[in-house]
Amino acid sequence: MKRLRILVLVREGLVPPETMEGYSEEEIDRWKVEFDVAATLRNMGHEVQVIGVFDDLGPIRRAITEGRPQIAFMLLEEFHGLGIYDGAIVTYLELLRQSYTGCNPRGLLLSRDKALSKKILRFHRISTPRFAVVPRGRSIQRMPRLRFPLIVKSVSEDASLGIAQASVVRDHEALAERIAFVHQRVASDALVEEYIEGRELYVGVMGNQRLQTFPIWEMVFSGLPDDVAKIATAKVKWDRKYQRKYGITTAAAEDLPVALAAKISRLCKRVYRELHLSGYARIDLRMSADGQVFVLEANANPNLAYGEDFAESAEIGGISYEGLLQRILNLGLTYRAPWKNTYSD
Repeated sequence: MKRLRILVLVREGLVPPETMEGYSEEEIDRWKVEFDVAATLRNMGHEVQVIGVFDDLGPIRRAITEGRPQIAFMLLEEFHGLGIYDGAIVTYLELLRQSYTGCNPRGLLLSRDKALSKKILRFHRISTPRFAVVPRGRSIQRMPRLRFPLIVKSVSEDASLGIAQASVVRDHEALAERIAFVHQRVASDALVEEYIEGRELYVGVMGNQRLQTFPIWEMVFSGLPDDVAKIATAKVKWDRKYQRKYGITTAAAEDLPVALAAKISRLCKRVYRELHLSGYARIDLRMSADGQVFVLEANANPNLAYGEDFAESAEIGGISYEGLLQRILNLGLTYRAPWKNTYSD
């Protein structure tokens, strides 16, 4: 394995310490992804520099000019506090002719905009729940083409921001209230889609041209009451006490027929290609009781923390955490960004 000079880009305030000793579980959760990646890359023998970025591109340019990294490891999910600008950071790296890990600018743009990505999927006849978008400032009208129950979420935010049990609505009054919540509290256009009762599945995908899928993963809601919607709310994803209380875990999906698992794998590769993704991503799906599979969304550059869904499913598929990070580096180094296609006499 070749020793690389790696620049790790993280959000300002999330540059991890050298050790976890002396920190609480809550403190570690804030920068665990950054710690796991940086520490593991160092243990693998790479030369690693971590810088925090918030609203200034200057530190990135200086680090590249002075340190001459062979690749930037992209863990920066926002700029100036806005997640929609992560693609702009990658575009900036391409303008600097800097190799980077993860998804390209077009894939980030398409996958970040949930409404646009769903339109693309429907154009290619890929099953996704029927939906509508209610822009901020637009009056809330009835939606006769959509059938209740519906789920309301942000059209652009990820990590389940703004998603709660109240997001699943069963009448127009509740729908109007939740749309107003997304408009006002999340400060985003609202995506309204038909709620699919069933199993919550995740599939990790890696590659640029040749794609590999990991074993199908599932969120298990073993202890939730029957009258509670089995959805990945913000509490379900991030509240450890809530997870322990209701037995919420993730694990390899069980009891899936081989033919169905293969079909889901092919479906996720189609989604990856149609949304122009590269590097690595996680495709989120719902499977109804009758076996119908619906694509909810594609998440470029998903959580890379050790022990989380993406890394766990990779390990079940035979790829260690170190091996996963090395593959991500290799894909970044070999990705054919437009600047790599230029030549001079």
